[in-house]
Amino acid sequence: MSAPLPAFPEADQHHLRAAEGWLGLGDWQSANDELEEITPQLRAHPEVLEVRWQVYAAAKRWVMCVEIATAITKLVPERAFGWLHRSFALHELKRTAEAREGLLAVVERFPAEATMHYNLACYECQLGNLVEARKWLAQALALDDSDDFKRAALDDPDLDPLWTEEQRKQS
Repeated sequence: MSAPLPAFPEADQHHLRAAEGWLGLGDWQSANDELEEITPQLRAHPEVLEVRWQVYAAAKRWVMCVEIATAITKLVPERAFGWLHRSFALHELKRTAEAREGLLAVVERFPAEATMHYNLACYECQLGNLVEARKWLAQALALDDSDDFKRAALDDPDLDPLWTEEQRKQS
């Protein structure tokens, strides 16, 4: 169990929420400015780091994203966010095998996390392991069978090899 997390003073909560708002508007620079206004000792809080990860992802600073997500996995290993986002950043860095291994090491801790199963499907697909990709995708869809989730899978370029194989089978 990790140590209790410090409470946020109201001013810091305001800056954190403002940063989230700026991200929602597509302005990662202003979001970053808001995060810089947070009390220095609270900038390493997992909630702040999660928003910081989003800022760096918007800026496509994937190496920094890996570092931030790794810190989150150490601070709150019971949260899926760090594990998922670390692997996503590794995949963006073309380190897909490493992204897959990172999730395989923890997927059993998060049996209900559809996104983790989905991302494993994407990584396996990109690595040419279509049988494994199909298995992970089926598990993800069993956890979340919403239309939005299904549409995302059909439109995801990481899963294109799976759909190409399905089309070949039907021909």
